[in-house]
Amino acid sequence: MHRRLTLPQGLFHPQLHRLLLGISLAAALLTSTLSTAGEAQPMAKDPQVEQRLNHISEELRCLVCQNESLASSRAELANDLREEVRKLIVDGMDDATIKTYLVDRYGDFVLYRPTVKPLTWVLWFGPFLALVLGIAGMMLYLRARRAAQVPAAPLTDTQRQKVNAILNAGDAP
Repeated sequence: MHRRLTLPQGLFHPQLHRLLLGISLAAALLTSTLSTAGEAQPMAKDPQVEQRLNHISEELRCLVCQNESLASSRAELANDLREEVRKLIVDGMDDATIKTYLVDRYGDFVLYRPTVKPLTWVLWFGPFLALVLGIAGMMLYLRARRAAQVPAAPLTDTQRQKVNAILNAGDAP
């Protein structure tokens, strides 16, 4: 038999019980909301400026993350660069001038898709060249390895009988 635990009468009034339940629920919701809240991105007063900023930021590389666009990066330097781009937009610079300014300041690496010119040939064609050189090197290695192999001489009748005897000895109980 199970004995039921009862609390003294009057200790938990139904209204007090609901109040405590409501407070604990509110505290749980508040802490979960605060734990997932992120830093809000500053918005420009003009939505067109913010739209241009997002467009330009998608085409720029975060200098810290290096494999992320400036728009999606949350690094402190990315925030500073976005603020600088926002300021340049407000100052009246067009997109091409802003990109030229950033390339002059940080180099072609700041562009997510750098232009093809002699200084960026390594960025554009380097991986393909490395692949071609790797394949050529592997082919030369395999050709040299094949040429260095000495063909095996055919077995004599005596050697063939010894091999058969060894192989058949494994079958015997």
